[in-house]
Amino acid sequence: MTDLAPQVDVRGLWKVFGDKPERALDPAYSAKSRSEIQDELGLVVALRDVSFRVQQGQIFVVMGLSGSGKSTLVRSLIRLIEPTRGSVLVDGEDVLSYSPSELMQFRRQKIAMVFQSYGLLPHRSVLDNVALGLEIRGIDKGTRYRMASDSIKTVGLDGWEEYRPSEMSGGMQQRVGLARALAVNPDMLLMDEPFSGLDPLIRRELQDELISLQTKLNKTIVFITHDLNEALKVGDRIAIMRDGEIIQEGSPEDIVAMPSDDYVTEFVQDVSRAKVIQAEAIMQMPAAVVGEGDAPRAALDVMDRNKLESAFLVGRGRSLLGVLTRDHASALLDDGQGSLEGAAVEPATTTHGDAFIEDIIPMAAQTRHPIAVVSDSGALLGEIRRGTLLAGMVDREQET
Repeated sequence: MTDLAPQVDVRGLWKVFGDKPERALDPAYSAKSRSEIQDELGLVVALRDVSFRVQQGQIFVVMGLSGSGKSTLVRSLIRLIEPTRGSVLVDGEDVLSYSPSELMQFRRQKIAMVFQSYGLLPHRSVLDNVALGLEIRGIDKGTRYRMASDSIKTVGLDGWEEYRPSEMSGGMQQRVGLARALAVNPDMLLMDEPFSGLDPLIRRELQDELISLQTKLNKTIVFITHDLNEALKVGDRIAIMRDGEIIQEGSPEDIVAMPSDDYVTEFVQDVSRAKVIQAEAIMQMPAAVVGEGDAPRAALDVMDRNKLESAFLVGRGRSLLGVLTRDHASALLDDGQGSLEGAAVEPATTTHGDAFIEDIIPMAAQTRHPIAVVSDSGALLGEIRRGTLLAGMVDREQET
């Protein structure tokens, strides 16, 4: 994916509030802090030379504390706030060069926003709220209601079409806001702290729902949050902002395992690596693998060389058939069997490369064999042993 042209390419984006904002961009102020510029020029630097790329189908999370510039950034992407300098390329076109009519068309056709405040019209039903964007586009009533109904079902609100927002919980209202955004089938979603006003349980449910929806819809999403745990949970990549600048960008694993400075280190110090390290990062090549065409004596030799009591048995295409134990292999040898085809095997405990350590730990407690990492088709990719699993939870400094 990283070799493809990004769907969103932000380059050198600045936003300075105040009279004659270009003064803050003078090279004489390049080394000065935001507070120094404000004291000397009376200008507020909300965004400072921000650059990042978002691939199609990626959830890109922008995270920072209040005043870091994250909400200014997301609004600048579609010129709800006009940037002072820079470019915002979406599918190769610079949004900052659009005429008013082109900008309106871009906002209507390509993107949709989901805000923390829901933005629902209280006098309208759920169906009419969800259909609002389609109505603005001029789509006929029958078609827009049909499209809105499909979107309502997508977010799990089937049956609530005729209710008013005041009759719904906060979490349900946010689902309505999400359904309204999805109804227009945008290429990109901008989500500005959409779940931050909800209680923790509902917030977790909506995070899970967003992740589940993304696997089906594959939208490009720029997601704003001040919550690191939320960022780590939903983000494919994370950018951490401070004083209008991106100070670190990377995968959730990068952010937790290799913080760029003391500021990021303080952010992530209480985060468990088990929540962000995935199986593919800690798996190893299986120590003992035999094919069903191999002889029982060959299987025993593999176990002997590796000082193990079992081996993974694979079939065509390296498809995992199970775990062959020393006892089973010895029994086949005693019976004079020429191959392992049809051998009795124990079920293997399996996981996928994108599974997190915290989900794998309970599996390790239930099996005496290594955990097999398999592809979607069931092919054996690697193994995880208990020692490797524990090592994956240790930070880099301790490993060193």
